[in-house]
Amino acid sequence: MTEPLALYIHWPFCAAKCPYCDFNSHVRDRVDQARFGDALRRELAHEAARVGRRPLASIFFGGGTPSLMDPATVAALIEDARALFDAGPDIEITLEANPTSVEIGRLAAFRDAGVNRASLGVQSLDEAALRFLGRKHDSAQAIAALEAARSIFPRLSFDLIYARPGQDEASWRAELRQALALAADHLSLYQLTIEPGTQFATLHGRGAFTLPEGDEAARLYVATAAEAGRFGLLPYEVSNYAKPGAESRHNLAYWRYGDYLGIGAGAHQRLLLDGRMLATRRHRAPEEWANRVERDGHAVVEEEVLSEADRAREALLMGLRLAEGIDPARITARSGLPFEQTVDPAMLAALLDEDYLAWTAEGRLRATAEGIVRLDALLPVLLR
Repeated sequence: MTEPLALYIHWPFCAAKCPYCDFNSHVRDRVDQARFGDALRRELAHEAARVGRRPLASIFFGGGTPSLMDPATVAALIEDARALFDAGPDIEITLEANPTSVEIGRLAAFRDAGVNRASLGVQSLDEAALRFLGRKHDSAQAIAALEAARSIFPRLSFDLIYARPGQDEASWRAELRQALALAADHLSLYQLTIEPGTQFATLHGRGAFTLPEGDEAARLYVATAAEAGRFGLLPYEVSNYAKPGAESRHNLAYWRYGDYLGIGAGAHQRLLLDGRMLATRRHRAPEEWANRVERDGHAVVEEEVLSEADRAREALLMGLRLAEGIDPARITARSGLPFEQTVDPAMLAALLDEDYLAWTAEGRLRATAEGIVRLDALLPVLLR
């Protein structure tokens, strides 16, 4: 029980709903900041009482748009987390922010609140792409946000979306170079996909636009690693690049199948407690979530005890996304199953023979460069 925890805090509100987004985010004319802040603090206290005092390695404010939170609420939650858990002096505390002028002006206040890592939702530096993606900022605001965040926070990450309609490799490389020159510590990359229930799903279904797919999208992905490498960023996970030491410690907890708490509307968590791996989900609707927290101290709507097979499957699905691969002993420790019982031996042998997977000198199983781009197809056939 000494393994450090990661803490995720969800702020579900946004100024507008992006047409590609299927996250648990909601637009409201007015948000009762005090009410939702108090509910977050109460749910955090409830989980801490159940879990006990454990080391805390990271806090991540996600959303939604957590940069719309009152900085005082962020400060109070950080203070609570430090009081309830054992947070080391180098704890990573990340807050997601959008590059609008209003939010840029709040960055210094979040730093004063205790945030030491910012994650900016830049998404693109191309004006036409930003309009297509429904973003509320332009490229000038994105650049200003990157420059401001670079001067305020010791660590900085930013998001970009690729495989947009009509995107070609040359323009993508130029866009990457511009962004990485402004903030070259950590990049999170997302391929534009059509998610059910989104505005883009409706438009795409009508034939309003098409997306690069297959080899065309793969070329853009490969170009990303090349450009990131020019600035010293290495691909440490399928969609994430960082300078050595600048990797997201919080997200590594997910990919390494560590314990994490999830507080807020719709938040999920995985927690090994009393020898059982608990998969927990909270109510998604913000107002109902707050009602339940005020009534019960939490808004858990589902808590499942995962079987050994489910635990092994999740650990493999997450771990093979990492450049470092997976340690079979770690899979066994977290699932309770011998590694040999978690994969199809014949398929493992075939994938090794085809050079999609490889064993490292340290005895870890990792996806090769060819395997990474085919990971979604490989995993279902590898797992038992």
